[in-house]
Amino acid sequence: MKRSLLNMKAYFRKELREIRAVNFIFLTLAGMINAIGVTVFLFPVKLYDSGISGSSMLLDQVTPDRFTLSLFLILLNVPIFLFGLKRQGALFTVYSVYTVGIYSLVAFLIMDVLPIDVSFVSPLAGRDLLLCAIFGGVISGTGSGLTIRFGGAIDGIDVLSVIFAKKLSLSLGTFVMVFNTLLYIVCGIVIESWILPLYSIVTYFVGSKTVDFIVEGFDRSKCAMIVTTKADEISGVLSENFQASGTIVSATGGYSKGNKEILYFIVNHFQINRLRKIVLSIDENAFISLSDVSDIFKKRVG
Repeated sequence: MKRSLLNMKAYFRKELREIRAVNFIFLTLAGMINAIGVTVFLFPVKLYDSGISGSSMLLDQVTPDRFTLSLFLILLNVPIFLFGLKRQGALFTVYSVYTVGIYSLVAFLIMDVLPIDVSFVSPLAGRDLLLCAIFGGVISGTGSGLTIRFGGAIDGIDVLSVIFAKKLSLSLGTFVMVFNTLLYIVCGIVIESWILPLYSIVTYFVGSKTVDFIVEGFDRSKCAMIVTTKADEISGVLSENFQASGTIVSATGGYSKGNKEILYFIVNHFQINRLRKIVLSIDENAFISLSDVSDIFKKRVG
């Protein structure tokens, strides 16, 4: 038991030594952006963010004035991140708690110290719920995406999904969707209206897509898995045309039991048709499978 605790402490200390100042700069920006999206475009017109942030917005509305959005963001998120410390690691937890702190602080400044009328930002925002839902989703999604990009999370729902989704036989995305669906149902019951919760679904959809774009990029690469008997020839031509190299893996046909090879090759979406024509011109019986690639990591030498 003592050895296990010592090993865990040593692991956490090693992780914390990897903290980067530049990450805190971008996490500060992420927290500020998220706060602006929520407090300027969503909260004034009673639209709801997703996850713990949305839950905090609802609790702010149904509790006495001294219990604010900023307070609930801290009270709900921080214990969740600490609960997931062992699973997610010390570095992730530090980055996440810091970003939530910035989010909470900026939300407090905007709503309680320097109250901002939503009409100050956009003349249409005060009366156009769709505009608020879209812009609120894009801006808060940008903040969330930046947080993930630089090693943390701005909402405890991400940690809860990692911890409980598998136990409930759900995917991470399904767990978050179920949580948000229940949240919006509760919001509709509490405020006795379904209009605002339904617009909040627009916010959730736009926000989640924005997170995908920030984390994975607008131009996602494609991984081509090419099953062929002429991998060397195909690899040579592809390398010459695309100025990149592939990886060849030996394989055995499941039905024919014959010797085959799998060529692993990365292209962008503009190159897909060209890759298909090259491969099939060399081996018309080749099998090509494409899948999305969100990030490519390569250690640079020298």
